[in-house]
Amino acid sequence: MTQEPAKFRLNKTDSKLLGVCAGIADYLGIDPLIVRLVFAIGTVVGFGSFIVIYLLIALLAN
Repeated sequence: MTQEPAKFRLNKTDSKLLGVCAGIADYLGIDPLIVRLVFAIGTVVGFGSFIVIYLLIALLAN
């Protein structure tokens, strides 16, 4: 019996904005706070590029 590969989905129940970070955390099996911190730090350090990445993930995973 083979397992079906995990699929990424937005998590609307644990979401703060669009559910992207919570969905990534579910997919990776980690705490959503860690993913949110990575996105927050990446947004500051990457001059806002993580905002574009966040929105693209939200649009594509919807």
